[in-house]
Amino acid sequence: MAAMTASTKTATQRSAAKTPAKSGAAVQDKPAAKRPEPQRLSSVAMAVRLLKSFSEGEAEIGVTTLSRRLGVAKSTVYRLASTLVSEGLLEQNPETEKYRLGMSLFGLGALVRQRMNVATDARPFLFHLREATGETVHLAILEGHEIVFVLNLESNHAIRMRADLGARKPAFCTAEGRAMLAFQSEEAVTEALAKRLVPRTPKTDIDPKKILTALAEVRRTGYAIEDEQSELGMRSVAAPIRNSNGRVIAAIGLAWPMQRISDEALASFAPLVVDAARTIAARLGYNSLSGT
Repeated sequence: MAAMTASTKTATQRSAAKTPAKSGAAVQDKPAAKRPEPQRLSSVAMAVRLLKSFSEGEAEIGVTTLSRRLGVAKSTVYRLASTLVSEGLLEQNPETEKYRLGMSLFGLGALVRQRMNVATDARPFLFHLREATGETVHLAILEGHEIVFVLNLESNHAIRMRADLGARKPAFCTAEGRAMLAFQSEEAVTEALAKRLVPRTPKTDIDPKKILTALAEVRRTGYAIEDEQSELGMRSVAAPIRNSNGRVIAAIGLAWPMQRISDEALASFAPLVVDAARTIAARLGYNSLSGT
């Protein structure tokens, strides 16, 4: 979650509270209570083990081998395999009746690879943007109704904005989220705004009509602006990044503390963010002239 931090911290002194011991009784510290470990679903764990049984040297495996390897009955393997086949995670060779990994896994793997590619390809341009502006730069992707920060380059200023890697925020109220939502399908946007929108600050706009108007403005200008809608004291601007197919897959965000950015300064920085996003998109194979 993005937040304002300072490079220097003031040391805080703490005095330990002392509890008087009862006469003749030894005082012992109580052991700290352990957090209960999350329960594992055995069926899910078994399904994962089944999928991990496949390898490059063993692309197809029969029920008997899977049963022996997993240490479960053949009937259990049949049920697990049938479920995974129905979800596209496994396929069955009609000639040998052996199982192999399904195409749905390829699609999921492609999403992971895509995230890795955009973060890797974007890195040098994000460093350049930080050096040019002196402010914090974020790279985020869209997952459902939320954004996920996959890269964060903090400003060198003592007071600066930050976002922890992997942190999530609602897409509807963030500059990065709106930069991506503006170019999603009408169905995806409708679904994102149909759920209950929870304000994160007193300035968070939760009116779907106003958000749709803001998304239309993003499509017109090519960038989104956020004024304390997701974090008090933070202002940011973000632009979308397209892949080789022209689909918006990520967004660059530039963030400042409110006291350090004026409307004029923000307007001058916005084109730099848009140019960086376009440069990264070109590196990913997007042709802005042809739209592909």
